[in-house]
Amino acid sequence: MDYRSPMESSETLRNKCAACYRQFNKMEHLVEHMKISYHSGHEPTCGVCKKHCRSFESLREHLIGPLPKQECKNIFSLRGCRFCMMILESPNARRIHQERCQFSSVNAGLTTRMAALGLRDKAMIDYTSSRSPKMVALSCKMVGGRSDGSLDVCARVCITDENDNVVFHTYVKPSMVVTNYRYETTGIRPENLRDAMPLNHAQRKIQEFLCNGEPMWKIRPRGGKGRILVGHGLDHDLDRLQLEYPSSMMRDTAKYPPLMKTSKLSNSLKYLTQAYLGYDIHVGIQDPYEDCVATMRLYTRMRYQKHKIEAYPLPADVQNRSNQVAWRQSEVERMSPNEMLSISRSDYYCWCLDSLA
Repeated sequence: MDYRSPMESSETLRNKCAACYRQFNKMEHLVEHMKISYHSGHEPTCGVCKKHCRSFESLREHLIGPLPKQECKNIFSLRGCRFCMMILESPNARRIHQERCQFSSVNAGLTTRMAALGLRDKAMIDYTSSRSPKMVALSCKMVGGRSDGSLDVCARVCITDENDNVVFHTYVKPSMVVTNYRYETTGIRPENLRDAMPLNHAQRKIQEFLCNGEPMWKIRPRGGKGRILVGHGLDHDLDRLQLEYPSSMMRDTAKYPPLMKTSKLSNSLKYLTQAYLGYDIHVGIQDPYEDCVATMRLYTRMRYQKHKIEAYPLPADVQNRSNQVAWRQSEVERMSPNEMLSISRSDYYCWCLDSLA
Protein backbone atom coordinates (compact mmCIF):
# COMPACT_ATOMS: atom_id res chain seq x y z
CA MET A 1 0.00 0.00 0.00
CA ASP A 2 1.46 3.40 -0.99
CA TYR A 3 0.87 6.19 1.53
CA ARG A 4 2.67 8.79 -0.56
CA SER A 5 0.79 12.04 -0.87
CA PRO A 6 0.32 13.25 -4.47
CA MET A 7 1.67 16.62 -3.29
CA GLU A 8 5.01 15.15 -2.23
CA SER A 9 7.78 16.05 -4.66
CA SER A 10 10.76 13.83 -5.43
CA GLU A 11 12.98 16.28 -3.51
CA THR A 12 10.70 16.05 -0.49
CA LEU A 13 10.79 12.26 -0.60
CA ARG A 14 14.57 12.34 -0.91
CA ASN A 15 14.76 14.02 2.50
CA LYS A 16 12.33 11.65 4.18
CA CYS A 17 13.58 8.95 6.55
CA ALA A 18 12.87 5.52 5.06
CA ALA A 19 12.34 4.05 8.53
CA CYS A 20 10.29 6.43 10.70
CA TYR A 21 9.04 8.62 7.80
CA ARG A 22 10.20 11.80 9.49
CA GLN A 23 10.54 14.63 6.99
CA PHE A 24 13.57 16.96 6.81
CA ASN A 25 14.09 20.19 4.92
CA LYS A 26 17.68 19.41 3.99
CA MET A 27 19.57 16.24 3.15
CA GLU A 28 22.28 16.96 5.72
CA HIS A 29 19.61 16.97 8.43
CA LEU A 30 18.43 13.54 7.33
CA VAL A 31 22.02 12.28 7.41
CA GLU A 32 22.46 13.53 10.98
CA HIS A 33 19.18 11.89 11.94
CA MET A 34 20.33 8.54 10.55
CA LYS A 35 23.61 8.77 12.46
CA ILE A 36 21.87 8.99 15.82
CA SER A 37 18.61 7.10 15.26
CA TYR A 38 20.11 3.60 14.82
CA HIS A 39 17.21 2.50 12.64
CA SER A 40 17.41 -1.10 11.49
CA GLY A 41 15.37 -4.09 10.42
CA HIS A 42 15.27 -5.17 14.08
CA GLU A 43 12.88 -2.40 15.11
CA PRO A 44 9.16 -3.19 15.58
CA THR A 45 7.54 -2.37 12.26
CA CYS A 46 3.97 -1.63 11.22
CA GLY A 47 2.66 -4.47 9.05
CA VAL A 48 0.57 -1.99 7.05
CA CYS A 49 2.67 1.07 6.21
CA LYS A 50 6.07 -0.44 7.21
CA LYS A 51 6.92 2.43 9.56
CA HIS A 52 9.70 1.57 12.04
CA CYS A 53 8.94 2.18 15.72
CA ARG A 54 11.39 2.30 18.60
CA SER A 55 9.32 -0.07 20.75
CA PHE A 56 6.21 -2.23 20.63
CA GLU A 57 4.57 0.38 22.84
CA SER A 58 5.23 2.98 20.15
CA LEU A 59 3.90 0.60 17.51
CA ARG A 60 0.79 0.03 19.60
CA GLU A 61 0.19 3.79 19.76
CA HIS A 62 0.66 4.02 15.99
CA LEU A 63 -1.95 1.30 15.42
CA ILE A 64 -4.59 1.75 18.10
CA GLY A 65 -4.29 5.19 19.63
CA PRO A 66 -4.73 7.59 21.18
CA LEU A 67 -3.76 9.27 17.89
CA PRO A 68 -3.24 6.35 15.49
CA LYS A 69 -2.55 6.40 11.77
CA GLN A 70 -6.14 5.98 10.64
CA GLU A 71 -5.47 3.77 7.60
CA CYS A 72 -3.30 1.45 9.69
CA LYS A 73 -5.82 1.42 12.54
CA ASN A 74 -8.64 0.36 10.21
CA ILE A 75 -6.69 -2.59 8.83
CA PHE A 76 -5.30 -3.59 12.23
CA SER A 77 -8.77 -3.63 13.77
CA LEU A 78 -9.78 -6.26 11.21
CA ARG A 79 -6.64 -8.30 10.73
CA GLY A 80 -4.18 -7.42 13.52
CA CYS A 81 -3.16 -9.61 16.47
CA ARG A 82 -3.37 -7.57 19.66
CA PHE A 83 -0.60 -9.60 21.32
CA CYS A 84 2.24 -9.78 18.77
CA MET A 85 0.96 -6.84 16.63
CA MET A 86 1.21 -8.88 13.43
CA ILE A 87 -1.10 -8.22 10.46
CA LEU A 88 -2.76 -11.41 9.15
CA GLU A 89 -4.20 -12.14 5.72
CA SER A 90 -7.87 -12.14 6.79
CA PRO A 91 -10.08 -11.68 9.86
CA ASN A 92 -10.45 -15.47 10.10
CA ALA A 93 -6.67 -15.96 9.93
CA ARG A 94 -6.38 -13.33 12.67
CA ARG A 95 -8.84 -15.22 14.88
CA ILE A 96 -6.97 -18.53 14.52
CA HIS A 97 -3.57 -16.89 15.00
CA GLN A 98 -4.63 -14.89 18.05
CA GLU A 99 -5.96 -17.99 19.79
CA ARG A 100 -2.54 -19.59 19.37
CA CYS A 101 -0.70 -16.39 20.24
CA GLN A 102 -2.41 -15.97 23.60
CA PHE A 103 -0.87 -17.95 26.44
CA SER A 104 -2.77 -19.45 29.33
CA SER A 105 -1.73 -18.55 32.84
CA VAL A 106 0.16 -20.89 35.14
CA ASN A 107 -1.71 -21.96 38.26
CA ALA A 108 0.17 -19.65 40.60
CA GLY A 109 -2.08 -20.37 43.56
CA LEU A 110 -1.44 -24.10 43.29
CA THR A 111 2.31 -23.72 42.83
CA THR A 112 2.53 -21.38 45.81
CA ARG A 113 0.74 -23.90 48.03
CA MET A 114 3.01 -26.67 46.75
CA ALA A 115 6.06 -24.58 47.58
CA ALA A 116 4.75 -23.82 51.06
CA LEU A 117 4.46 -27.57 51.66
CA GLY A 118 7.91 -28.21 50.23
CA LEU A 119 6.44 -30.20 47.32
CA ARG A 120 8.16 -28.16 44.63
CA ASP A 121 11.43 -27.50 46.36
CA LYS A 122 14.32 -28.54 44.14
CA ALA A 123 17.49 -27.64 45.97
CA MET A 124 19.78 -29.79 43.82
CA ILE A 125 20.74 -28.87 40.25
CA ASP A 126 21.90 -31.49 37.78
CA TYR A 127 24.03 -29.10 35.74
CA THR A 128 26.20 -31.84 34.21
CA SER A 129 23.37 -33.36 32.19
CA SER A 130 23.80 -33.29 28.42
CA ARG A 131 20.12 -32.33 28.21
CA SER A 132 20.49 -29.40 30.59
CA PRO A 133 19.02 -26.15 29.22
CA LYS A 134 20.94 -23.43 27.38
CA MET A 135 18.43 -20.71 28.36
CA VAL A 136 17.01 -20.40 31.88
CA ALA A 137 14.84 -17.87 33.69
CA LEU A 138 15.48 -16.68 37.23
CA SER A 139 13.27 -14.81 39.67
CA CYS A 140 13.56 -13.94 43.36
CA LYS A 141 11.06 -12.86 45.96
CA MET A 142 12.18 -10.40 48.59
CA VAL A 143 11.33 -9.84 52.22
CA GLY A 144 12.19 -6.66 54.12
CA GLY A 145 15.24 -5.92 56.21
CA ARG A 146 16.34 -2.92 58.32
CA SER A 147 14.21 -1.35 61.01
CA ASP A 148 11.60 -0.08 58.56
CA GLY A 149 11.55 -3.22 56.39
CA SER A 150 12.52 -1.26 53.28
CA LEU A 151 15.67 -3.19 52.33
CA ASP A 152 15.03 -5.99 49.83
CA VAL A 153 16.42 -9.29 51.10
CA CYS A 154 16.21 -12.43 48.95
CA ALA A 155 14.11 -15.12 50.64
CA ARG A 156 13.05 -17.30 47.72
CA VAL A 157 14.56 -18.09 44.33
CA CYS A 158 13.36 -20.09 41.35
CA ILE A 159 14.99 -21.11 38.06
CA THR A 160 13.08 -22.65 35.14
CA ASP A 161 13.97 -23.86 31.67
CA GLU A 162 12.42 -23.02 28.29
CA ASN A 163 9.67 -25.59 28.83
CA ASP A 164 8.48 -24.15 32.17
CA ASN A 165 10.15 -26.98 34.12
CA VAL A 166 11.55 -26.11 37.55
CA VAL A 167 15.34 -26.47 37.52
CA PHE A 168 15.94 -25.04 40.99
CA HIS A 169 13.64 -23.73 43.70
CA THR A 170 14.33 -23.03 47.33
CA TYR A 171 13.65 -20.68 50.19
CA VAL A 172 16.76 -18.76 51.17
CA LYS A 173 17.76 -18.01 54.75
CA PRO A 174 18.60 -14.29 54.90
CA SER A 175 21.89 -13.20 56.40
CA MET A 176 20.15 -10.46 58.40
CA VAL A 177 17.08 -10.11 60.57
CA VAL A 178 13.81 -9.97 58.61
CA THR A 179 11.59 -7.15 59.84
CA ASN A 180 8.83 -7.43 57.23
CA TYR A 181 7.89 -10.72 55.56
CA ARG A 182 5.57 -8.90 53.12
CA TYR A 183 3.24 -11.86 53.39
CA GLU A 184 0.43 -10.27 51.36
CA THR A 185 2.59 -10.44 48.21
CA THR A 186 5.28 -13.03 49.02
CA GLY A 187 3.29 -15.62 50.95
CA ILE A 188 6.44 -16.15 53.03
CA ARG A 189 6.19 -16.90 56.76
CA PRO A 190 8.95 -17.18 59.39
CA GLU A 191 8.71 -20.99 59.39
CA ASN A 192 9.54 -21.06 55.67
CA LEU A 193 12.95 -19.51 56.37
CA ARG A 194 13.82 -21.16 59.67
CA ASP A 195 15.61 -24.15 58.09
CA ALA A 196 16.03 -22.67 54.61
CA MET A 197 19.17 -22.90 52.48
CA PRO A 198 21.82 -20.34 53.50
CA LEU A 199 22.38 -17.56 51.00
CA ASN A 200 26.00 -18.52 50.27
CA HIS A 201 24.94 -22.11 49.46
CA ALA A 202 22.23 -20.94 47.05
CA GLN A 203 24.65 -18.46 45.54
CA ARG A 204 27.27 -21.13 44.87
CA LYS A 205 24.78 -23.57 43.32
CA ILE A 206 23.30 -20.92 41.02
CA GLN A 207 26.73 -19.60 39.98
CA GLU A 208 27.99 -23.08 39.11
CA PHE A 209 24.83 -23.85 37.18
CA LEU A 210 24.92 -20.64 35.13
CA CYS A 211 28.64 -20.89 34.32
CA ASN A 212 28.21 -24.59 33.46
CA GLY A 213 31.84 -25.49 34.12
CA GLU A 214 33.27 -22.47 32.30
CA PRO A 215 35.40 -19.73 33.92
CA MET A 216 33.56 -16.42 34.22
CA TRP A 217 36.08 -14.58 32.01
CA LYS A 218 35.59 -17.11 29.22
CA ILE A 219 31.79 -17.02 29.06
CA ARG A 220 30.38 -15.65 25.79
CA PRO A 221 26.98 -15.79 24.06
CA ARG A 222 28.08 -17.93 21.13
CA GLY A 223 30.08 -21.11 21.24
CA GLY A 224 30.51 -21.21 25.01
CA LYS A 225 29.05 -23.39 27.76
CA GLY A 226 27.54 -20.60 29.88
CA ARG A 227 23.77 -20.33 29.97
CA ILE A 228 21.70 -17.38 28.81
CA LEU A 229 19.90 -15.91 31.82
CA VAL A 230 16.40 -14.47 31.36
CA GLY A 231 14.53 -12.37 33.90
CA HIS A 232 12.89 -9.06 34.79
CA GLY A 233 15.09 -6.70 36.79
CA LEU A 234 18.00 -9.12 36.73
CA ASP A 235 20.53 -6.60 38.04
CA HIS A 236 18.50 -6.26 41.23
CA ASP A 237 17.95 -10.01 41.66
CA LEU A 238 21.63 -10.82 41.14
CA ASP A 239 22.65 -8.02 43.48
CA ARG A 240 20.43 -9.42 46.23
CA LEU A 241 21.89 -12.88 45.58
CA GLN A 242 25.37 -11.32 45.62
CA LEU A 243 26.06 -12.88 42.23
CA GLU A 244 27.96 -11.60 39.21
CA TYR A 245 27.26 -12.69 35.65
CA PRO A 246 28.30 -11.23 32.27
CA SER A 247 25.79 -8.73 30.93
CA SER A 248 26.24 -10.23 27.45
CA MET A 249 24.55 -13.39 28.76
CA MET A 250 21.58 -11.62 30.37
CA ARG A 251 18.22 -11.06 28.67
CA ASP A 252 16.29 -8.61 30.84
CA THR A 253 12.68 -7.88 29.86
CA ALA A 254 12.84 -4.70 31.99
CA LYS A 255 15.70 -3.26 29.90
CA TYR A 256 15.04 -4.60 26.38
CA PRO A 257 14.29 -1.51 24.23
CA PRO A 258 11.42 -3.03 22.19
CA LEU A 259 9.58 -3.87 25.44
CA MET A 260 10.10 -0.51 27.13
CA LYS A 261 7.77 2.48 27.32
CA THR A 262 7.95 5.27 24.75
CA SER A 263 9.52 7.31 27.56
CA LYS A 264 12.34 4.70 27.65
CA LEU A 265 11.33 3.61 31.14
CA SER A 266 10.70 -0.02 32.06
CA ASN A 267 7.27 -1.60 31.90
CA SER A 268 6.20 -3.81 34.77
CA LEU A 269 6.25 -7.56 34.21
CA LYS A 270 2.55 -7.60 35.07
CA TYR A 271 1.81 -5.19 32.20
CA LEU A 272 4.07 -6.96 29.69
CA THR A 273 2.46 -10.30 30.46
CA GLN A 274 -1.07 -8.94 30.07
CA ALA A 275 -0.29 -6.94 26.91
CA TYR A 276 1.92 -9.37 24.99
CA LEU A 277 1.05 -12.80 26.39
CA GLY A 278 -2.63 -12.25 27.12
CA TYR A 279 -3.02 -13.31 30.75
CA ASP A 280 -2.72 -11.83 34.24
CA ILE A 281 -0.04 -12.39 36.86
CA HIS A 282 0.55 -11.02 40.38
CA VAL A 283 -3.04 -11.55 41.40
CA GLY A 284 -2.66 -11.97 45.15
CA ILE A 285 0.47 -13.75 46.36
CA GLN A 286 3.31 -13.53 43.83
CA ASP A 287 5.15 -16.71 42.89
CA PRO A 288 8.71 -16.57 41.46
CA TYR A 289 7.82 -19.56 39.26
CA GLU A 290 5.07 -17.49 37.66
CA ASP A 291 7.58 -14.70 36.97
CA CYS A 292 10.09 -17.14 35.47
CA VAL A 293 7.48 -18.54 33.08
CA ALA A 294 6.32 -15.06 32.02
CA THR A 295 9.83 -13.72 31.35
CA MET A 296 10.82 -16.85 29.42
CA ARG A 297 7.68 -16.59 27.29
CA LEU A 298 8.39 -12.93 26.56
CA TYR A 299 12.00 -13.74 25.71
CA THR A 300 10.96 -16.59 23.43
CA ARG A 301 8.45 -14.37 21.62
CA MET A 302 11.12 -11.73 21.02
CA ARG A 303 13.74 -14.30 20.10
CA TYR A 304 11.66 -15.77 17.31
CA GLN A 305 10.79 -12.44 15.68
CA LYS A 306 11.52 -12.74 11.96
CA HIS A 307 14.02 -10.06 10.97
CA LYS A 308 16.22 -9.58 7.96
CA ILE A 309 19.56 -11.32 8.46
CA GLU A 310 22.44 -8.80 8.43
CA ALA A 311 26.09 -9.70 8.00
CA TYR A 312 27.17 -7.41 10.83
CA PRO A 313 24.07 -6.55 12.89
CA LEU A 314 25.57 -4.32 15.61
CA PRO A 315 27.13 -0.84 15.42
CA ALA A 316 30.03 -2.20 17.48
CA ASP A 317 30.95 -4.63 14.69
CA VAL A 318 34.07 -3.11 13.17
CA GLN A 319 33.04 -4.27 9.70
CA ASN A 320 29.95 -2.07 9.75
CA ARG A 321 29.94 0.80 7.31
CA SER A 322 27.70 2.70 9.74
CA ASN A 323 30.46 2.52 12.37
CA GLN A 324 33.24 3.77 10.14
CA VAL A 325 34.29 6.82 8.20
CA ALA A 326 31.77 5.71 5.58
CA TRP A 327 29.28 8.10 7.22
CA ARG A 328 31.16 10.92 5.45
CA GLN A 329 28.69 13.68 4.74
CA SER A 330 29.54 14.00 1.05
CA GLU A 331 29.28 10.26 0.41
CA VAL A 332 26.07 9.66 2.34
CA GLU A 333 24.29 12.66 0.88
CA ARG A 334 24.48 10.93 -2.49
CA MET A 335 22.58 7.94 -1.09
CA SER A 336 18.84 7.48 -1.20
CA PRO A 337 16.96 7.17 2.13
CA ASN A 338 16.62 3.40 1.53
CA GLU A 339 20.36 3.08 0.96
CA MET A 340 21.04 4.92 4.22
CA LEU A 341 18.70 2.58 6.04
CA SER A 342 20.47 -0.45 4.56
CA ILE A 343 23.77 0.49 6.25
CA SER A 344 22.22 1.65 9.54
CA ARG A 345 22.37 -0.72 12.50
CA SER A 346 20.57 -1.13 15.81
CA ASP A 347 22.16 0.23 18.99
CA TYR A 348 20.99 -2.78 21.04
CA TYR A 349 21.46 -6.52 20.76
CA CYS A 350 18.32 -7.98 19.19
CA TRP A 351 17.30 -11.24 20.83
CA CYS A 352 16.49 -12.75 17.43
CA LEU A 353 20.29 -13.11 17.05
CA ASP A 354 20.23 -15.80 19.76
CA SER A 355 18.43 -18.03 17.28
CA LEU A 356 21.45 -17.81 14.97
CA ALA A 357 23.93 -18.86 17.66
